[in-house]
Amino acid sequence: MPLLERSPVTAGQAAMRANWFWRGFLPGWLARARDHRHGGFFDALDSAGQPNPAAPKTVLAQARLLFTFAHLARLSGDPAHRAAALAARDFLPHLRKAPGLYRRAVASDGRPTGDPQDEAARSYDQSFVILALTTWAACEPAQARDALAEAETCWQALLAHLTDPATGLLLEDDATADPAAPGAPPRAQNPHMHLYEAALQAFETTGARHWLDRAARIRDLALRHFLDPDTGTITEFLTPDLRPLPGDAGLRREVGHQCEWAWLLWREADLGGDASVRAIGDRLMGFALDHGFAPSGRMAGAAFDAVSAGGAVMERSFLLWPQTEAVKAHAARHLAGIAGADASARELQELIFAQWFDGHPVFVNQLDATGATIWPEALSRLLYHIVLALTEGARAGLWPGPAR
Repeated sequence: MPLLERSPVTAGQAAMRANWFWRGFLPGWLARARDHRHGGFFDALDSAGQPNPAAPKTVLAQARLLFTFAHLARLSGDPAHRAAALAARDFLPHLRKAPGLYRRAVASDGRPTGDPQDEAARSYDQSFVILALTTWAACEPAQARDALAEAETCWQALLAHLTDPATGLLLEDDATADPAAPGAPPRAQNPHMHLYEAALQAFETTGARHWLDRAARIRDLALRHFLDPDTGTITEFLTPDLRPLPGDAGLRREVGHQCEWAWLLWREADLGGDASVRAIGDRLMGFALDHGFAPSGRMAGAAFDAVSAGGAVMERSFLLWPQTEAVKAHAARHLAGIAGADASARELQELIFAQWFDGHPVFVNQLDATGATIWPEALSRLLYHIVLALTEGARAGLWPGPAR
C-alpha cells in the first residue's frame, strides 16, 4: 500500500489537539473513571465509555494515576488535578499487604478478592508505587515526609522480598521461591526500566543524591543483562538461568521500550548522571527509527508493537502506549537540537488523536494495520503514558501544557 499523502501538521493544529485533551477530554475522563462510591479509579472503561463497577482495582492503575495527577497538579496548579491525585492516594492503603509491599489487586470496594494471584506483590507494580509517592511528596509538601518514608519502605521491601540475592535482578513477584528453577517466571527488563524511572523521578523531585546513585545501579544491572550489544537493542525477557528465550521469542523487541529506554537514558544524562549513557540511548532510538515505524498504509508513522532484533516486523499491530513513548523520545530529540524531531513529534501526536481517539467514546488500546480496533478498552493505566507524552511535548515547546 502506498504511503498516504498527509499535509504537514502545523504548530497550531498540534496546539488545538493538546488544548482539547486538557480542557475537554481529561475532565470528561475524570467524570467517567473516578469511583465516587468506593474511592480510587476504575481500571478500564469499555467500548461504550462505561466502567464495570464490580471489576477489581489494581495497584498498577491506582499508582499510575496518583503519579499522573500529582505530576499534572505540579505543572498546572489545578485543584481538580490535586483532587484526582488525592483520590488515588487515599485508595492505595487498601492495596498494602505488608510494610512496603502492595498486592496486585483488590475488589472494587477495597476488600481482598480472594484470588491468591491478587495477593502477589509484583516488582513491576512496586516501581510505580515509588514513582507515585515521590511525585505526590513534591505535589503536597504537607504530606511529603510520610510519602517519602513510605517510598523508602517500598525500596527496602523490593530489596528484601523481590530481588534475587544471587544476581541482584528483580523477581516477578514475592511468590517466586526459586528464581533459577526451570519453571520459574522469566526475568523481565520492564520492572528494572520502571524502577530506574522511579529513582530518576525521586532524584529530580527531592534532590537527594542517593536516588540518582540508585538509578545508576539499577540501570547498570539492567543493561548488563538485557542490552544486546550486537544490535544495540533491549531484550524483553531472559530464561531463569539468564539466557535468551528460545526461538523467535528471544529475538522479539518492543519498539516502545527501545524509545522509552532511550528517553530515560537521556534523562539521566540531563539530570547530571553518567553522560556516557546518552550514546546508548542514541543507539536504541536509532534502531527504532530504522526499523520500528510503519513506512506506509493507513498507519504510516506509527510504532509497531514488535520487531525482531534484526529489524523484521514481527507484529503488525499498534498499541497506543508505544506511540506515546515515541512522542517523548521525539520531544527529547527536539530539545537536543535534532532537525526534524519537532515535526516527527507533531505528526505522531496527530496520528494518536486521529486513530486512537477520534470516533471513540474515550480511546482504544490497540489497532491493526488498517486502523481497525483490535482491543477497544480504554485502560486507565494508559493515562500515565498519554499525559507524559503530552507534558514532555509541552516542555519541548511543541504544544501547550495543562493550564488551570
